[in-house]
Amino acid sequence: MKTSYFSKSGHLEKVVSIARGVPIGWKGRQYLNLAPSWELINQYKTDKNESLYINHYKHLVLDKLNPEKVYNELGDDAILLCWEKSNTFCHRYIVAEWFYKNLQIEVEEL
Repeated sequence: MKTSYFSKSGHLEKVVSIARGVPIGWKGRQYLNLAPSWELINQYKTDKNESLYINHYKHLVLDKLNPEKVYNELGDDAILLCWEKSNTFCHRYIVAEWFYKNLQIEVEEL
């Protein structure tokens, strides 16, 4: 499993959107269970508080999911996509850390 963003890797096979919204014309898979709510997204856009976002994302999204089940549903060759460019604060890095913490599986950025 890897992570990336739409404009870089959206054309590749095995991509899965974990974003709330997708590019116009998107035909790939979506896994909305990992997508942050619009409320959480808009709160972050307003306050830019990364710590608060991480805490809320974990509490509202990840704590309600079984990491092994999610990993199996996505597939070990999935490329998890959202909008933010590499090395920019983004929930896909929180997801990657969650997989490592719970399953000892390293999910690297493409």
